[in-house]
Amino acid sequence: MASRSRVPLGLILFSALVAGAGNGISIIAFPWLVLQRNGSAMEASVVAMAATLPLLVATLFAGTAVDYLGRRRVSMLSDLLSALSVAAVPVIALSFGAEAVNVAVLATLAAFGAFFDPAGMTARETMLPEAAAQAGWTLDKANSGYEAVFNLAYIVGPGIGGVLIATIGGINTMWVTAGAFALSMAVIGALRLEGAGVPDRTQLPEQVWAGIVEGLRFVWNLRVLRTLALIDLAVVGLYMPMESVLFPKYFTDRSEPAQLGWVLMALSIGGLVGALGYAVTSRFMSRRVTMIAAVLILGITMTVIAVLPPLPVILAMAAIGGFAYGPIQPIYNYVMQTRAPQHLRGRVVGVMGSLAYAAGPVGLIVAGPLADGAGLQVTFLALSIPMILIGVVALFLPSLRELDRTPG
Repeated sequence: MASRSRVPLGLILFSALVAGAGNGISIIAFPWLVLQRNGSAMEASVVAMAATLPLLVATLFAGTAVDYLGRRRVSMLSDLLSALSVAAVPVIALSFGAEAVNVAVLATLAAFGAFFDPAGMTARETMLPEAAAQAGWTLDKANSGYEAVFNLAYIVGPGIGGVLIATIGGINTMWVTAGAFALSMAVIGALRLEGAGVPDRTQLPEQVWAGIVEGLRFVWNLRVLRTLALIDLAVVGLYMPMESVLFPKYFTDRSEPAQLGWVLMALSIGGLVGALGYAVTSRFMSRRVTMIAAVLILGITMTVIAVLPPLPVILAMAAIGGFAYGPIQPIYNYVMQTRAPQHLRGRVVGVMGSLAYAAGPVGLIVAGPLADGAGLQVTFLALSIPMILIGVVALFLPSLRELDRTPG
């Protein structure tokens, strides 16, 4: 029996924290560089969209790359390419002048970096089962820690980015971001873990497209995964507009940018505490009950927010909604990691992730015009009521009972 060690799990979690913080800094730095040039919100939106759209396709291919090339190798390669994409900003500025860092360049580099991010995330996620076993942790506990670290990175990253921009400027901030990705790559380079190296290619289809189709077919044919994928598709599509459109519009109309930051921080902190808390609640609460409660509570908090109550109530509802939804991703991770055979694990994670990324833009396309035409209250209700209905329907789905069955 192999000796227990928490080192591999610690390396994976630290890599996820550092790389996530690098992404969090980029979220602030790229739009800032655009706005610093000419103050155009439209051009800043173009760069933000360029960093989002590649995720739709990249996540699907990321899982295939993990299965075909190996988890450790793909994680390091992803961090390397992400580092190069952000380091290119100061390199171009030094070589051709700051004016050369225009919107087209920034959009291209943002898209380049975003395309490779899912590969690193997928690779680290698929190494958790072996790392948890070596540490003597349950898989629920490992997934809880991983998602908590991920949430923490996106809380501290933008904050660090803001401080760096204020002290050393937007372009030089990209050097620090590149350093974060390089550190993540070095940490994974030191990782030694069973199943993280070169995969057994005899279990994989020769054609990459056949491999992708195999992953899609596996998710669709396994009832519990198919149900979770459809629920996630609907929930993300309903939730994302609240964070990305409705709250910004509400507080922009009131000229209260600081309050917007407080609400988004309340959501993130709630998610962080909820993910951490799942390591404890998983001992006495079933995964099915946890998941259904999360969807229902999120729908209820969104409904309360729809009446546009005073700020303290909005903050409380945001924190409660984030807390309730914090355990969802650890539950999804557990199901994917325990149901998918090792040679398919990357592709299953990739398929599930790509569906979630696809849902976000659909919800945004609907919510924006609805908010302009019918108002924020109507739009909040149009999102919250279906969320509650999904939670009610989930109560009667027999496939969700498989969440608490030990896989054969």
